[in-house]
Amino acid sequence: MTAASFTLKCPFDLFDILFDKNYNKVVRGSPMSDQVTRVVIVGGGSAGWLTAGIIAASRLGQVQVTLIESPDISPIGVGEGTWPTMRSTLQLIGVSETDFFRECDASFKQGSKFSRWTSLSAEDDYYHPFTVPAKYHEIDLAPFWLPFKEKINFANAVCPQGAICDLGLAPKLITTPEYGGVLNYGYHLDAGKFAPFLHKHCVEKLDVNYIRANVTQINSRDNGDIQSVTTDLQGDVTGDLFIDCTGLGSLLLGKHYGIAFIARNNILFNDTALAVQIPYSSTTDNIASHTLSTAQTAGWIWDIGIQSRRGVGHVFSSAHTTIERAEQELRSYIQPAVGEKMAESMAIRKISINPGHREIFWYKNCAAIGLAAGFIEPLEATALVLIELSAKMIADQFPANRSTMDIVAKRFNSALSHHWQRIIEFLKLHYVLTKRTDTDYWIDNCRSESIPENLQELLELWKFQSPWLHDETLRIEMFPSASYQYIYYGMSHTIDAPGNKNNSKLHQAENLFMENGKTIQQLAKVLQPNRELIEKIKEHGLQKI
Repeated sequence: MTAASFTLKCPFDLFDILFDKNYNKVVRGSPMSDQVTRVVIVGGGSAGWLTAGIIAASRLGQVQVTLIESPDISPIGVGEGTWPTMRSTLQLIGVSETDFFRECDASFKQGSKFSRWTSLSAEDDYYHPFTVPAKYHEIDLAPFWLPFKEKINFANAVCPQGAICDLGLAPKLITTPEYGGVLNYGYHLDAGKFAPFLHKHCVEKLDVNYIRANVTQINSRDNGDIQSVTTDLQGDVTGDLFIDCTGLGSLLLGKHYGIAFIARNNILFNDTALAVQIPYSSTTDNIASHTLSTAQTAGWIWDIGIQSRRGVGHVFSSAHTTIERAEQELRSYIQPAVGEKMAESMAIRKISINPGHREIFWYKNCAAIGLAAGFIEPLEATALVLIELSAKMIADQFPANRSTMDIVAKRFNSALSHHWQRIIEFLKLHYVLTKRTDTDYWIDNCRSESIPENLQELLELWKFQSPWLHDETLRIEMFPSASYQYIYYGMSHTIDAPGNKNNSKLHQAENLFMENGKTIQQLAKVLQPNRELIEKIKEHGLQKI
């Protein structure tokens, strides 16, 4: 039995279009003096180095990429979960997946598991897997599943990934080539190791020019463009396109250009995170291949497993609870893993969150990527994928000259504004579907004034028709309709739809349900525990594609 025979469709396959170098490519042919050939990225971390790698690899030999990184500012180090798109990104920039696992403490991620989001019951959980339901673009299986909803949850009925995660198994085999998968997957990684890993690769393999210095001044042209930035150690650095990766400070787009920040805390209430890293009890402990999200009284706790440790954090609304109570909930959560004494003594890091984003993301010859563009809570791990998406859009539609830059910027702003709105709506969906009324936090999240109008309309439609392809308004959506199905039905909501006994697709649906059950049994026999596969990758490596 080969890995290829189990390859299943990724819910983010639409994103693959973003990784096509010919997508919306701008045709060159303008005067040499007007060409855009020098890209200056201000700021390092995951945002800066991912952006540098993507642009340098996509435009190798066409542009010179320079990255300026301050020696005095430490990256926040958040964003340990990725989407499957990261596989395409790492492959694009020429990174070995084997090296990535060895150097970034990486593990596999096959989706997210949500616990106690609907009720306080210990049995209340569901998956948002990275694999779409079987034959998703041919048939909507949700109405055919509804009569059996008390016997099997939606995700387990339509795809094998949740069951494989519960078994603690990896999504591929040691014989599966790099970036190939038996099941679709992204990664969990050590953000503190990821940026240096990218730094080394970009400088040594992609000819990115690296300057370690502080930016002390921003110098403008007569037309308002940025001409150069002055550094304390390397003098002036001139460029044609500047990319702001300076984090929450947003030195270029926010401070220099004064682009307004649009707060979204009226929709998403969480504004604080407490984070801690806990060890495994043994080096043989299995590593979960999914993110675990467990709802609390005024927020939720993330639990991410990488090779050497687990990253655990509590995201919450300070308007609905105290830091002391949130910290105690976090310590209570980790106590079974580390013991009461260690749980009470471990150092906890506080991170402030101002949920929202810039009014626009590209102004004149400056674009913002990463935290400089915006940030909201880490539910569904959108931070790194937004970096990937933004950098790919710039690389693929790279302005040939200054004359076309404003056109590209207009497209960029339109697309990113749409994606931010859809992210906010999708995250809010997790809250508005709850049946919890035990605290004001859950009650307030369901108040109509906190729910975006478009989401309210979708919720009204979904009372009578299943979320499906007709809900995807753009050719490329960050969250395809399959993701909405997993959340909607995972949180025990249903539709008021007519029976399907005489439906011409009933027989096809029944066969797909049966095939999925067989696939789970087959995969359970051939896939191995997540940690075991990671150890094999570190020792033997994966086959090169």
